[in-house]
Amino acid sequence: MSEPTFLGEVRLGRGCSIQDGVIIGAQDGVTIIGDDATIRSGTVIYPSTKIGHRFRTGHNVLIRENTVIGNDVLIGTNSVVDGNCEIGNDVSVQTNVYITTNTTIEDEVFMGPCSVTSNDKYMVRGAELIGPRIKRGARIGANATILPGIVVGEGAVVGAGSVVTKDVGDGETVVGNPAKRVDSEG
Repeated sequence: MSEPTFLGEVRLGRGCSIQDGVIIGAQDGVTIIGDDATIRSGTVIYPSTKIGHRFRTGHNVLIRENTVIGNDVLIGTNSVVDGNCEIGNDVSVQTNVYITTNTTIEDEVFMGPCSVTSNDKYMVRGAELIGPRIKRGARIGANATILPGIVVGEGAVVGAGSVVTKDVGDGETVVGNPAKRVDSEG
């Protein structure tokens, strides 16, 4: 393994543990990481990223530029945060999650293993990229897919394997492909 690599201006808080093979920053931009971070081997964090206190990664995490991440956030092994994203406090992103460009994830959200967000409604070069917004306390199940521009409401639950094609209201539970609301009395 190789020592961690710090490029450009990197501001690390107190008590950070940075493992071998980590790359943080680039020649341009400032990368800020708060106190008591644990960043595991193989992680790459681009410049112009601001990360709060007690941040943790699994191995081989990629976090692209212009991303803001709050306090007490876990980004699991092999996960990708593809830039220009906002992630709140107390968020748990499990293994192999893909968070597309321009996604907003509010506080206390859980993203299950292999869940995916998307931002390209028409899949053509030059299209406007609109990521989803996942509101406070939402739970996204394993292998769920959230389509471009979708809003997942506060405290909502998206079942494992669901494909979310329409907004999910606050407190609603949706399952299936396409995801449909589940009656709470059922």
